[in-house]
Amino acid sequence: MVHVWDITIPELTGDETRKAYVYLPESYDWEPGRRYPVLYMFDGHNVFFDSHATYGKCWGMKEYLDSTGTPLIVAAVECNHSPNNGRLSEYSPYSFQDPKLGKVVGRGKETMEWLIHTFKEEIDRNFRTLPERENTFIAGSSMGGLMSLYAVLEYNRVFSRGAALSPSIWVAPGKIRNLIEHAKLQPDTVLYMDYGSREMNFHPNMLQQFRYVTSQLLERRVMLECRIVPGGNHCEASWEKQIPFFLNTLLYQP
Repeated sequence: MVHVWDITIPELTGDETRKAYVYLPESYDWEPGRRYPVLYMFDGHNVFFDSHATYGKCWGMKEYLDSTGTPLIVAAVECNHSPNNGRLSEYSPYSFQDPKLGKVVGRGKETMEWLIHTFKEEIDRNFRTLPERENTFIAGSSMGGLMSLYAVLEYNRVFSRGAALSPSIWVAPGKIRNLIEHAKLQPDTVLYMDYGSREMNFHPNMLQQFRYVTSQLLERRVMLECRIVPGGNHCEASWEKQIPFFLNTLLYQP
């Protein structure tokens, strides 16, 4: 079951509405005393429904979770669709300059503060969650993958595990490496990170940046699963195929 409703984020876009989504596992109704871990995801409009997805193809999260009986709540919010780099701004922790995009003002910190102190509190208040850090995860792709990496590092007190699919580390590779070096990380931190093999020529030095970031994460003793996806590309159809990989990492229990 996926609940959909309209919300506003006054800190970011004033009174403009966007959609919020919450997936509840099939067991939610017939096990009324049970509580569930929560996975927060970016680009919520692309997560569940083809009819809502930007390019007409979603991740198919509901179908996968229903078919596997995965005991997990998934909460997601639609991105900012403003043509003036709205999504890039909200999903970047850092301001950056790009020859094609121009100057992008990073508002990722504001996005995360809202997600943690407003959206997460609403989800924990209205649904039977396990709100503690060890049961709170985050995931996204592209700029949402960058935000997931940022969230696990900068807000490690909130998120114990994350999945960064095709993360846009090209935005500010030096600042990301600095964050990894100085982040206050708990020893149980888990991260899944991947790129599609067909993405590796999208940006200069992409393979090198991926190698630097993953090496640093391992040096920080993050429990990391990283992959180059054979034939993988930068699209929802490709990310959908990675669901079993990253969910198995996020939900793995020894």
